[in-house]
Amino acid sequence: METSPVLPPPATESPTPWNWARKNLFSTWYNSILTVFCLIVAFQTVKGIIVWATTKAKWRVLEANLPLFFVGRFPSESYWRLWIVAGIIALLGGLTWGNIQRDERLWNPPTLILLGAAVVGAVISPIDLTSRFYLLGIIIAAAASYIAGRQINPNPPQPPLSKGGRGGVSWMPAIWTLSFPVILWLIKGGLGLTEVSTNDWGGLVLTLFLAIISIVLSFPLGVLLALGRQSSLPVVKLLSTLYIEIVRGLPLIGILFLGQVMLQLFLPPEYPKLDRVIRAIAGLTLFSAAYLAENVRGGLQAVPRGQIEAARAIGLNTPLLTILIVLPQALRTVIPAIGGQFIGLFMDTSLLSLFGMLELIGISRAVLANPSYIGRYAEVYIFVGLIYWVFCYSMSLASRKIEKSLEKSH
Repeated sequence: METSPVLPPPATESPTPWNWARKNLFSTWYNSILTVFCLIVAFQTVKGIIVWATTKAKWRVLEANLPLFFVGRFPSESYWRLWIVAGIIALLGGLTWGNIQRDERLWNPPTLILLGAAVVGAVISPIDLTSRFYLLGIIIAAAASYIAGRQINPNPPQPPLSKGGRGGVSWMPAIWTLSFPVILWLIKGGLGLTEVSTNDWGGLVLTLFLAIISIVLSFPLGVLLALGRQSSLPVVKLLSTLYIEIVRGLPLIGILFLGQVMLQLFLPPEYPKLDRVIRAIAGLTLFSAAYLAENVRGGLQAVPRGQIEAARAIGLNTPLLTILIVLPQALRTVIPAIGGQFIGLFMDTSLLSLFGMLELIGISRAVLANPSYIGRYAEVYIFVGLIYWVFCYSMSLASRKIEKSLEKSH
């Protein structure tokens, strides 16, 4: 029998940029034409944006109204309270983010780019020198807490999130919860601090406040509605289904109108008038909870039936079965959908500008109503859009990191 000849190993090309471009961009004649066409279009687009931004745009409108975009009409003598709030959020955010990335490199490229961009932005931002020092101090505090969060060991042994998994940092949600009254006290005032009316809240502060509170409240409500729709009790299932289907069949603008205008009419005459911020949070929460419930219900249906039967076989009652077995797996499955729902809720706060609330879009409309800045729509809305993008991308990134960390713990 003849043996087959020994063939030499296949030739490999060195991974140079030119080899990559020739393989992916210029592999055929029509790919080459399409690549050249796209490069020309991209060059002309970027060139036009640079020319407009450097010669035609009037960025003075942003520099002159920067405090309005971030804090609205909040009293300037109380800005120190907002700086403390920003410091608290930066410290807790750094601890949380550092613990999520415990298993990754300390300073990976994305983290270094984010830190460098934050420092450069603080240095070149058109604010006074004192505010720049405050901002740099907050960035340093966030970086230090990020390092500290990586050194903190996970919480003591507790029921895992999934088979063979580990729980999160059990004290972190408690610290975030305890920090909320302090943050609310600093923003609202009272108990020794000058009280600031919600009519003076505005800009990014109001947008974040509305979004964060609505997210925190809608999440447990949505989970309860999803569990209620899966319940074996007919009354609970019927009420949950009716709520979900009715709310999902209404536009958000209609629910916000009911909250801002009609809600007070359904309350007793002697009942004190609800603050408009509370009414806005109620509308956003009730609307988002209905959509969140359907996302969670999809996760509940994805839990294998065998695990539920095995849990019942070892004697777990329904509450323990739901808390320890079903919900952790269901929520992990729908993390991308929940993240998308929260991002949508953050952007939906812009609709409140139709009711006279001066969040980011409302402040933008107020600035553009000034005769000195008429026609500066592009500059203002590009800046506001950039703010929305930064926060939405941060939420998306956090969602992916949480999903990735839970996959590793499985």
